[in-house]
Amino acid sequence: MSPLRWITGSAGVALLGYGVFGLLNDPQIADPLDVLLWSAGAVVIHDGVWVPLVLLVGVLVLRSPVLRAGLAVAAAISVIAVPAVLRSGADHGNPSVLPLPYLRNWLLLLAAVAVVTTAAAGWNAARRARLKGPERP
Repeated sequence: MSPLRWITGSAGVALLGYGVFGLLNDPQIADPLDVLLWSAGAVVIHDGVWVPLVLLVGVLVLRSPVLRAGLAVAAAISVIAVPAVLRSGADHGNPSVLPLPYLRNWLLLLAAVAVVTTAAAGWNAARRARLKGPERP
């Protein structure tokens, strides 16, 4: 094995140990088992729902890697944004809890992803057409 692999592997194990140590010694975590259950749930959701869904969409849009990438980015943004969008307005008397227009910002971000994805797909199509050359009758 190369020295770089040993170094990065050792650094990963050291960081993992530091994380476990922090988990077990953090005074704000009353029950580390709750964190373990939450982590297991995240793995189940990721491997049981998210990955199959991404693979299914990838099969459906197999001919366009740019579209697949755009959809993956939009989905990742949505996973982060939807909880804030759904809780928007639920400030419980504290207006600084969720102070931004999350729905508008999420939609603007999705629109930006759509514009970039469309531009990249158009650029790829133009490049392919240029490489293919003019069609002959």
